[in-house]
Amino acid sequence: MKRFLNIFILFFGAIGLYSCHDLDVPVTTQLTPDVFPQTTAQFVQAAGPTYNSFRQSFAVEYWFLQSLSTDEAILPARGGNWYDGGRYEQHHKHTWNRDNAHVQGAWNWLTSTISISNQNIFLISKAAESDAKKTSIAELRTMRAMCYFMMMDLWGNVPVTTQFGDTTTAKTTARADVFKFIEKELNESIPTLSETVGQETYGRPTKFTAYAILAKMYLNAEVYTGTARWNDAIAACDKIISSGKFALESDYRKMFFINNGPQIKEFIYAIPYDASAPNGYMFYARYALPRSLRAKYSLPFTPSAACSTLPEFYAYFNDSKDVRNQQWITGKQFDYKGNPVMVSTTKQGFDEDYKGADASATLNYQVEITPNVVIKNAASFDLGNDEKAWNMGYRNNKFYCDSTSATRNQNNDVPIFRYADVLLMKAEAILRGGTATNGQTALSLVNEVRAKRTTSPAWTSVSLQTLYEERAREFTWETWHRNDMIRFGKYEDKWGVKTDSDIRKRLFPIPTNALQVNRLLTQNPGY
Repeated sequence: MKRFLNIFILFFGAIGLYSCHDLDVPVTTQLTPDVFPQTTAQFVQAAGPTYNSFRQSFAVEYWFLQSLSTDEAILPARGGNWYDGGRYEQHHKHTWNRDNAHVQGAWNWLTSTISISNQNIFLISKAAESDAKKTSIAELRTMRAMCYFMMMDLWGNVPVTTQFGDTTTAKTTARADVFKFIEKELNESIPTLSETVGQETYGRPTKFTAYAILAKMYLNAEVYTGTARWNDAIAACDKIISSGKFALESDYRKMFFINNGPQIKEFIYAIPYDASAPNGYMFYARYALPRSLRAKYSLPFTPSAACSTLPEFYAYFNDSKDVRNQQWITGKQFDYKGNPVMVSTTKQGFDEDYKGADASATLNYQVEITPNVVIKNAASFDLGNDEKAWNMGYRNNKFYCDSTSATRNQNNDVPIFRYADVLLMKAEAILRGGTATNGQTALSLVNEVRAKRTTSPAWTSVSLQTLYEERAREFTWETWHRNDMIRFGKYEDKWGVKTDSDIRKRLFPIPTNALQVNRLLTQNPGY
């Protein structure tokens, strides 16, 4: 959302604090405490570098780790395109190592954002005392806590640093202790976080963002710490539900359009994206849309067509009356006037294995997106370089492609926490043994969500398996599927050509560059 981003971009260029490794560099800025920040708007500007940094890689490296390592998405090579040293193949097969570019990129992104938040907190702490200052620091602590939550989820044991300028080398902190640190940070921040929801606070954390992080932590507490905390998860969800500030959207698809934003009542926390901004990349359509559909969607660029889903995952979309089916591009393609989308090629261009004498003869065919992803060359994780290969695998268009952008970047804001997730988290916590509250049951909560998504009859029962499948339908492409698969014990299953069942792969390796910079870090088992 441009109006929100401009505040941060303006300040981002003015402040000289963007340094993630050289923590003993003296702070030099003309923005001294006696002149800046003072007003709420100035505090928002002062915190801008943290939000700019957080926006950078969420929809890129972080998405790759959370989605390509599951049955939700696969990014194979086609004719050598997108092999990129096997990094995407490693995600699919769970054969990544500490030199995987996305593992390194996600680590660098999160540690940089944490460092920048420490810098921003240091600067703001020098300002005169005010309610605006307290709220700003609480927001930054919450953003930092969210980053640590993501690191704890991806790597388990991670270093914890909170002081800007501290040159002490941080040791690896045990996952359970990182959990306690995040919990403490959020609980201490909640009293001074805003309860206002809407344009005024959009893109910044509120009390309800903090409760959503806590709910997600408590739901996964048995994974993170070995101790289940179902009732704590329910209590955190109830804080959001009882506020009355959020509601399920009646139009699922519009939540993810290019004009989404603070008017979406279901968003608890979303990252604002602006296709024209100099930082932050969100180009899901670039990866997922078939290249043959450029004209249909009036795109100013040819999509890469690299990423699709697997039949195992698409099987969850088995209700013909469910609006969430519409996020997928499947089968024979038609333009918006109902005309078939046609492509002109040759017989061998359509099927590179065609050996007939008329291989070079012109072939006009209607584009058909097929469900199966067939690896033709196992050594290079390659489907081939013909039209059949480029149209393999159903494609996701949930974050609807942006024809208004002059680049491959998109204007769609990306939610991290939604009200639907809160309802389904509470339902799951009750199913797993938590105490039902406020007259809500696991079944009533799931049916509350489904009533907005399908015209099929309400469920009469719910199990952990059916709830898992409901979460897959609801949160496709929203970076939660790996988290869900681990919690439900499905991350070691087989899908596509993946056969690895090593439970140690629930954690990624500490990347090589981090180990070289900090010799006190301890590598995760199995790497």
